[in-house]
Amino acid sequence: MNRVMIVDDAAVARLTLKAILEKLECTVVGEADNGISAIKKYRELHPDIVTMDITMPELDGIGAVKEIMAFDPKAKIIMVSAMGQKLMVIDAIQAGAKGFIVKPFKEEAIASALKTLKSMS
Repeated sequence: MNRVMIVDDAAVARLTLKAILEKLECTVVGEADNGISAIKKYRELHPDIVTMDITMPELDGIGAVKEIMAFDPKAKIIMVSAMGQKLMVIDAIQAGAKGFIVKPFKEEAIASALKTLKSMS
């Protein structure tokens, strides 16, 4: 369970997260910068894990989670949120996300979220 797709509208966030994931022995198989692109790429790539930003243009992360979960109820999605988005994180969990990590990224938090996902398998 090491194939990860990163979804975030900020290129710097994608780059930072990719570096941490690769350090944690994950393979980043794709990236998307909005929810619509995320849904399309999820269907093409079938990643093991998706990291999904909440606030994005075109379709936000919560909408994308709902669409991906409708397509694949076993999808493993970790929400990425900035501080102060607690209610949105709750909405995302109710939509099917399996956990969340907070920006700015900390390697320990990402490792912990990945470990939690692996224990769900």
